[in-house]
Amino acid sequence: MRIIAIRTLHGPNVFASWPVLRMTLDLEDLADTSSAEVPGFVDRLLALLPGLGEHHCSRGKPGGFVERLREGTYWGHIIEHVALELSAPAGIGVTYGKTVYAGAPGLYDVVVEFENEAAMRLLLEAAFELVAAVLEGEPFDVDAKVEEAARVAEETALGPSTRAVVKAAEERGIPWSRLNDESLLVFGYGKHRRFVQATTCSTTSTVAVEIAGDKQLTKELLERAGVPAPRGIVVRTAGEAARALGELRAPVVVKPLDGNQGKGVSLNLWTEAQVREAFEIARAHRPRVLVEEMVSGRNYRVLVVNGRVVAASERLPAHVVGDGQRTVAELIALENENPLRADGHNGVLTKIVVDDVVRACLAKQGRSLDEVPARGERFLLRESVNLSTGGTARDVTDEIHADTAHLCERAARAIDLDICGIDLVAEDIAKPLGRGAIIELNAAPGIRMHEHPSEGKPRDVGGAIVEMLYPPGAPSRIPILSITGTNGKTTTTRMVGHILGATGATVGMTTTEGIYVGGRCIEAGDTTGAGSARTILFDPTVDVAVLETARGGIVRRGLGYDWSDVAIMTNISPDHLGQDGIESVDDLLWIKMVVAERVREGGTLVLNAEDPLLAAIPQHRRMTNLSRTIVFFALDPSNAVLRAHVAQGGTGYALKNGSIVELKGTRERHIVGAAEIPATFAGAALFQVQNAMAAIAACRAQGVPVDTLQSALRTFDACGKNRGRMNLYQLDDNYVLVDYGHNPGAFQATCALAAQWEGRRLTAIVSLPGDRSNALLEACACEIAKGGFHRILAKDDGDRRGRAPGELPALVQRVVAEVRPEQASAVILDEHEAIEHALATAEPGEVIVLFTEEAPAMEEVLTRMGAVAVNAVPELRSGTRLRSRRREDALLAV
Repeated sequence: MRIIAIRTLHGPNVFASWPVLRMTLDLEDLADTSSAEVPGFVDRLLALLPGLGEHHCSRGKPGGFVERLREGTYWGHIIEHVALELSAPAGIGVTYGKTVYAGAPGLYDVVVEFENEAAMRLLLEAAFELVAAVLEGEPFDVDAKVEEAARVAEETALGPSTRAVVKAAEERGIPWSRLNDESLLVFGYGKHRRFVQATTCSTTSTVAVEIAGDKQLTKELLERAGVPAPRGIVVRTAGEAARALGELRAPVVVKPLDGNQGKGVSLNLWTEAQVREAFEIARAHRPRVLVEEMVSGRNYRVLVVNGRVVAASERLPAHVVGDGQRTVAELIALENENPLRADGHNGVLTKIVVDDVVRACLAKQGRSLDEVPARGERFLLRESVNLSTGGTARDVTDEIHADTAHLCERAARAIDLDICGIDLVAEDIAKPLGRGAIIELNAAPGIRMHEHPSEGKPRDVGGAIVEMLYPPGAPSRIPILSITGTNGKTTTTRMVGHILGATGATVGMTTTEGIYVGGRCIEAGDTTGAGSARTILFDPTVDVAVLETARGGIVRRGLGYDWSDVAIMTNISPDHLGQDGIESVDDLLWIKMVVAERVREGGTLVLNAEDPLLAAIPQHRRMTNLSRTIVFFALDPSNAVLRAHVAQGGTGYALKNGSIVELKGTRERHIVGAAEIPATFAGAALFQVQNAMAAIAACRAQGVPVDTLQSALRTFDACGKNRGRMNLYQLDDNYVLVDYGHNPGAFQATCALAAQWEGRRLTAIVSLPGDRSNALLEACACEIAKGGFHRILAKDDGDRRGRAPGELPALVQRVVAEVRPEQASAVILDEHEAIEHALATAEPGEVIVLFTEEAPAMEEVLTRMGAVAVNAVPELRSGTRLRSRRREDALLAV
């Protein structure tokens, strides 16, 4: 067996509403072999992973999975359980997994959730390798893989400060995503987007950060602002440091000028020798070193966010307390076993590292690592109080004196730093500062000491940061309207975008033709997946997102958003059967229902009442968790589903006497005449009327006034606003209708429209998408054969999608001959040649319907030939007749 691919589905998807990894697995020679058929496999697997014995699986009881193993289960299912079992000892334990058929014999999708993507991906691959090794009876080092995954998880996990901000955002319903392997995040959508990196934000001044990094400049600005700060001198050599000691009042502190986290800091220095030694330690971190007077007192960290003190901690340096038996070194090792301590910033506390600073601190006290402190005796290991060097913290937020708090707020304002960690030395923070001073201002301050103090009350400083970015009542989201279905998605999306654009909003829109912002195409192509949605939601100019959400994108990557405000489902009909494991319209519905499920509480779901599958969605078991507003639309105002819904107080839209009307209870409101919308071909294209009703329903749910709807829809013409979808051109007295129809429903609707142009000869130029199943393609050809065309020309697409040249045109011609033996048809493989032949042999007034995936290219061809865009096919003048069948047959002899 082999791994074909592993993909990350970051948003809601067909498997779960949370992020998952999907491994597509080809079982190859093992496709017809179960676990029960491999001698010794189950016992060898359980010997490696005895914890599998606790897995419930579908049996709902411990041991259920082992029962499945012994009865015989497939290998993807086994890999799923192995991956879940490995996740717990790696420190990233997850419990959700699923294995499903992937659309071809021997292919399966193995799906597992993840908290840490990189580590879980490693374990998913390890699970595959483990099962393969057990199959062959080969050894596998489980501990080594688990340790590797744990290391990867530690290296890639968000730091504690970032996690605190993320937690606060999640509690407030603010969307977020990670942008790199470090701590850079983006919060919010569209114009409400904000960047966050640890405890710096989009609002944080770069100049303020630079000032805070220059400790001497900071001190000078604090003095200018009337904030007490110790005197200091910047030096570059040990000699200069020694001379600075003479100019300042001992004791002094020596530290890197622009350092952080207490690295290279030496305190309480009285002699030149001490200062010279401390200078070398500091210079190892930065070339410029600051020598400053040491202020006596207790060490505090005060956090100011958005000009307000939100937390304060008393910081204690790293230390151990004797037990009368262990040495200092042994006590340090014991303290590092504290589960709250971790390497670096990954824990509530940081492990104590024994280095030259620790040895020097002990030596200054006349102590050593080998000494055994008496019971209760405290040994100071460092003089710096940073948590990053092993210190601890006690919350004193409720103790800070009002004058001291005001002074700290003034200090942060002095350099315009919106999130500021203030190092303060004072006799007692509960009293006025007195002889104390502000030692440093810190940009990107760590907040774990406030969120998880060693002693005292935790403070929600992550929440304070989030509230600075998004004050109470301020939005973090933009409206999201998501459109899915089989046919009409692109047109409906464009109608919605056009209407919302008419309100003055900057619309971000994704379609099968490209990504648009403010009406400008920023990326061409089929952009209906999660990545395109994220592009729109990441754009800080976008006021509202209108997202065409197609099957392929949902299957491959899930949704690109968490919740929408409005969703539209246009219809569900056969398409893409035979792809991605889709075998029926029920499978299609299952995929597209992800869009319906992710309408937010109180949002609106717009459904086609004339589609039985969609009419039943409100009662579907997947739709019972949230309260949503359902809106139905139907061409027929007497539709039973629509009538019942409106009678119960719901809102609906219908076509009545040529007008689209809004129905609420017994009230009826005219919205717009169907014929007033150019894209409906004077109301003849009923499927475009349906699309307009769906768009109207969605925009009304967003509060768009009726007069705005009317004026917008009256300017929504097919060629100008809906390129590639039902575009009509006139060339002399002939007409060419260009459309992207590629499934039975689309062909049926277009044929029904063409049939309304009575008295005109109708020609179809047809191609079919090669990546569909033969059964679906034959159904398409059957609709064309029944469509009432006088002649049918079959051609190839430019991209045959794996089919041989001429294979699909031959299929069309064969089916046409079977359905309508008398139907005139021919094959012209090249699309350009087909349209040129059809026009050259056209009768006066003829309508040529061209089904193409290259609509823009065809538009250019027709324009060069002199065609002009029009919005309707007029009635034939009296006396115009069709050519004889004999003449028609002659024209098809090509």
